Amino acid sequence: HQKLRLEIRAQNNYSRIITFFTALCPLYKQNLRGDSYMSAVIIDGFSIAQNLRQRAAEKAALLKQNGVEPCLAVVLVGDNPASVSYVAAKKKALAEAGMADRSVNLPCDVSEEHLLAGIGDLNRNPSVHGILVQLPLPSHIDEQKVIAAIAPEKDVDGFHPVNAGKLLIGEDGFVPCTPLGIIELLNEMRIKTDGAHAVIVGRSNIVGKPLALLLARKPANATVTLCHTGTKNLASFTRSADILVAAIGRPNAIGAGMIKPGAAVIDVGVNRIPDHTKKSGFRLAGDVDFEAAREIAGFITPVPKGVGPMTIAMLLHNTLKAAGSTGY
Repeated sequence: HQKLRLEIRAQNNYSRIITFFTALCPLYKQNLRGDSYMSAVIIDGFSIAQNLRQRAAEKAALLKQNGVEPCLAVVLVGDNPASVSYVAAKKKALAEAGMADRSVNLPCDVSEEHLLAGIGDLNRNPSVHGILVQLPLPSHIDEQKVIAAIAPEKDVDGFHPVNAGKLLIGEDGFVPCTPLGIIELLNEMRIKTDGAHAVIVGRSNIVGKPLALLLARKPANATVTLCHTGTKNLASFTRSADILVAAIGRPNAIGAGMIKPGAAVIDVGVNRIPDHTKKSGFRLAGDVDFEAAREIAGFITPVPKGVGPMTIAMLLHNTLKAAGSTGY
């Protein structure tokens, strides 16, 4: 009986070891079980973001005890459905974190002069710590002029030329929320960046360029390739990526054949696909063919509930920083 109990215990321990390693990294499925396929670990950005938002609420409460109520002003121009939805999500996050909301809604035909004057008022208001102008803006308004009008110390989006320059030279400033959230995801999942080859597809000022800088600098210390519309033979670059970030705004543009087995795939894309079976009339799809890619990748973010929630969590982080918090 004693021998039987020992054998059963050994088998149970082995099963636990197998379960642990297959959960930790899908590559172990192939190595330990001899499976002919692997399925990626799904990076639950929603849960990670919820934890960060809880921490933000705790830090906001501490600031309020010291007489500082973190306050963000979100400026929305017009009624673009996507922008309205994004702003609503940000306002909800502010409320849940116990931060003040000084949002401003303006009609789509507001003059550029009136918008700039409003931003000036927010700049001068000492109770407003962060200012965010929801993009895109109507075509008659110069986005770059509006971004430059925000005081750099209140630019929680991290788009002001001063903050962009600080990121470039490694000085402390505000970092765009989506790239910052991606770095947080990689750290949370313990995905190695030091010495890794990171390939970013998309060179926008909002995601691609700042993320390339974050990954290349210490402590991330990755070797970064930035691909774009002028890149020839894109797949030859993406297939060499240990970390692949897709931020191009084209649904399912990255297929399984473009992914290195075991790579970490970060899908930034949020594309609306018409779908009459949905109440909204559409469904969301990323830039990566998720179902195909998950059988090749080691880690992958879903759309939705991947990168998106992290963007809002990092917005709270930046607002706390603007209010005087030491951050996370």
